[in-house]
Amino acid sequence: MNLIVVIGAGSIGQAIARRVGAGKHVLLADLRIENAEQAAKVLSEAGFEVSTTVVDVSSSKSVRSLVETALGIGNITGLIHAAGVSPSQASPETILKVDLYGTALVLEEFGNVIAEGGSGVVIASQSGHRLGSLSNEQNKELATTPTEELLALPMLQPGQVTDSLRAYQLSKRGNSLRVMAEAVRWGKRGARINTISPGIIITPLAKDELNGPRGDGYRRMINASAAKRPGTPDEVGNVAALLMGPDGAFITGSDFLMDGGVTAAYWYGDLAPKQ
Repeated sequence: MNLIVVIGAGSIGQAIARRVGAGKHVLLADLRIENAEQAAKVLSEAGFEVSTTVVDVSSSKSVRSLVETALGIGNITGLIHAAGVSPSQASPETILKVDLYGTALVLEEFGNVIAEGGSGVVIASQSGHRLGSLSNEQNKELATTPTEELLALPMLQPGQVTDSLRAYQLSKRGNSLRVMAEAVRWGKRGARINTISPGIIITPLAKDELNGPRGDGYRRMINASAAKRPGTPDEVGNVAALLMGPDGAFITGSDFLMDGGVTAAYWYGDLAPKQ
């Protein structure tokens, strides 16, 4: 049986699963089993074959256990990694552990077992595109440092990363760089992996942000963008379906920014930082 593993059973993970999970077994993994079971109920009632499990992406033991569970069901032909925490939810240390280290861990462990012809997507963020340029050495460090040594990098120490937004931007930039490096390794197994960097997508997480201390900034981003609106999980699902399906067979190691034009406005429009 062919299997799609979804890590993070929220709105975006579910939307992608709906697009790519037909005729396959969908394994929903989340830190909170109630989240996975709620999503599984919706998908199973829509005709998908679904099972659930718990995973903590910041734990190597937990991620390896997830891989073993998945292999016990069937061939892993798809990976959707949509788990993470936002700047309003966690400390810099937690963000780096979950969003940066956790993603590297998932890519490593699933890259060891992904089936030939398989594909995956990692959900990063527009925030990674608003981080200033890093040096070539820093890019390589984020992309290729062994997973268990990643958080020891000098650039990631508390004195260098003093706020949650900086930690989040570094994590999401690191995700896209890591995926580019992992695409080489996945390619040796005949598999593909890409990153999607969404902008403001209306999910419970985004609503937390809109109602949090950064809410005014989020609304300013929306108003200054070309689209003049936030996105929807199903729009992310459309891009993921391309990347994971046969029409995307020539795409791997890439990062797809889909933010309604917010990043364009940040660098060249009304959101540009004042000099």
